[in-house]
Amino acid sequence: MSEEKDVVDYSLNNPDTLTKYKTAGQISEKVLAAVSKLCVPGEKIVDICQKGDKLIEEEIAKVYRGKKINKGFSHPTTVSPASYITPYTPLTSDESEASIEIQPGEPIKIQLGAQIDGFGAIACDTILAQPKDKADEVVSGRPADLILATHYANELLLRLMVPPGLLAQGTDEEKAKAAAQKAPTQARITSLLEKVCEAYDCHLVESTTSWLFDRNEIEGAKKIVLAPAEGTKGEGVPELQEVWGVEMGVSLGSGKVKTLDQRATLHRRTTQTYGLKRPTSRKILSEVQKKFGTFPFSLRQLEDERDAKSGVVECVRGNVFRQYELVGDKDNAPVARLLTTIAITKNGITKLGGPPTLDVSKFKTDKKITDEEVLKILEQPLARNTGKKKSKGKKKKSAKKTAARAEESDDDSDDSE
Repeated sequence: MSEEKDVVDYSLNNPDTLTKYKTAGQISEKVLAAVSKLCVPGEKIVDICQKGDKLIEEEIAKVYRGKKINKGFSHPTTVSPASYITPYTPLTSDESEASIEIQPGEPIKIQLGAQIDGFGAIACDTILAQPKDKADEVVSGRPADLILATHYANELLLRLMVPPGLLAQGTDEEKAKAAAQKAPTQARITSLLEKVCEAYDCHLVESTTSWLFDRNEIEGAKKIVLAPAEGTKGEGVPELQEVWGVEMGVSLGSGKVKTLDQRATLHRRTTQTYGLKRPTSRKILSEVQKKFGTFPFSLRQLEDERDAKSGVVECVRGNVFRQYELVGDKDNAPVARLLTTIAITKNGITKLGGPPTLDVSKFKTDKKITDEEVLKILEQPLARNTGKKKSKGKKKKSAKKTAARAEESDDDSDDSE
């Protein structure tokens, strides 16, 4: 790191840092909403990805105008079909992939993000692809099970990210006792989330990982790994003044994963240096450094897609680029994913960018969460109430509904705080 970077405080102690994260998050959410409307049956995935990227560029151009500040993508627009787990972004030059269309009713995972001054916010939502004239119809059966399981598992995970005692109320002694409790282990987190999934006859997606975010970094020193595969484990617990990318993945199948036999099109520059020999390799490395820094990018976003496909090979071999392999459900079962960028502040969880609040009334199932411990955690707030008395009343009322029947969300009205 340069001396200049050492002088500037890039932590959340600097109000500008949180402002930049929030600005990036607002852009991510706005574009996510627009891209969601494009995901209707018959539309080509590659076209949607291109339109999403253009929207991100347009929104980024509107903020921090005239200031010498780096801004751009924290994640390209990716649109993943039903059984795909990882972000998918096909190339226009690959005819077979460029022709892939969205199928009726399939769960589509949309992931994208913006960054301002290296502070990136990434958001991912899962929608069920429906024709526009059927968009408001109530969803039932297994698709409803999948969406509700993912929603409630995500709500539970977000509450488990709150450091012990942070939102404790009562006497000083009671607050101190709450703060002295240990954060749940990752095995404990997985166990609780599995109870939610089991209620809807679903499974956690193997090795779903939440990462600590930092400036120019979306895979920091800490990570939480859910349902870890053999040989993988998480490191560290969430703490005050941290930013995290919180991910949830749920499958209608076993949750086990497999590598798909398709070209990897999503990459990211590493901090490694290597003497690249091919002119095309040096060309795309230079382009990536200027456009994307160390954030993920799609080969589709580079100036010459064909040069990118040939030049990237040496970059990956020399560990200059990290290649994101395409992973899907081992049983080819439908999968849903959510990703929320959060800041942990003294008032609790602040959602910087993520999926919109789910209207659970549009999803009907005969299944529900019955585990008392899970229901109790779901009733807990994500953040300290800061004077919004009306919303507090709504929160208490809806929490009771959650305990009564799991089709209702406990405090969705509080999620935007």
